Amino acid sequence: MPDSTRYFEAVQQTAAWLRERGAGDATVAIVLGSGLGDFADSFKGATTIPYGAIPNWPGTTVIGHAGRLVAGAHKGRKVIALSGRAHYYEGHSMQTVTFATRVMGTLGVKTLILTNAAGGINRDLTPGTLMLIADHINLMGSNPLVGPNDDRFGQRFPDMTALYSPRLRGLARDTAKGLGQQLGEGVYVALHGPSYETPAEIRYLRTIGADAVGMSTAPEAIVARHMGMEVLGISCITNAAAGVLPQPLDHNEVMEVARRVRSQFSALLEGILERL
Repeated sequence: MPDSTRYFEAVQQTAAWLRERGAGDATVAIVLGSGLGDFADSFKGATTIPYGAIPNWPGTTVIGHAGRLVAGAHKGRKVIALSGRAHYYEGHSMQTVTFATRVMGTLGVKTLILTNAAGGINRDLTPGTLMLIADHINLMGSNPLVGPNDDRFGQRFPDMTALYSPRLRGLARDTAKGLGQQLGEGVYVALHGPSYETPAEIRYLRTIGADAVGMSTAPEAIVARHMGMEVLGISCITNAAAGVLPQPLDHNEVMEVARRVRSQFSALLEGILERL
């Protein structure tokens, strides 16, 4: 685990670097998951920075993650979009996985919208469904707050009772209703990956109350709450989880379904940003 002082200083350094390039006045940040990154193309007067150019910033090696930060205006609101994320299964530490979240909080972001592609465990959540995350189950085997607590980020034992903001979920439901969209809602379970789950694991996850499964989001949400941000989570159900249907799982399917719902997803995000 990195030294907490060096980690804090790295977060501060990166935040200062981004402020110098016009990315320091946004109050909303959006993390765009697999196949969902095109939303950032709609920003006005945007500054686009490849992850590789940002000091201390972790890259991403996953297909469907563009690896760029886009800071601009959307519907008159200053927003930062992170097109892609670092994953635990890529071999990163939890501190690295959540580094971008720490930087967003340091920049003054108050609202963090986390999106992902997920497998549907609940049979009512068919591919193409957008699901609000009501809560999560963290089965990744670790927690990003493990280790010495840095009080400059947040308190030692942050409350997770309303981790995914009821206010923001209500706002998202109202937005979807106004658009004539059907919006699911359920519990997201985060696993380590990178292999997909076995059918037996999916049966277990259904038994403990999970509706959708993925390999991200939970660490970012925990760190966001640790820093006092309000969190909204949206999963794009891109496939039925293992054993739900008699067919193998394929990342190409994930990408294809994400592309298919791109306009619906973008309309929902636009509406949410307008209502914030």
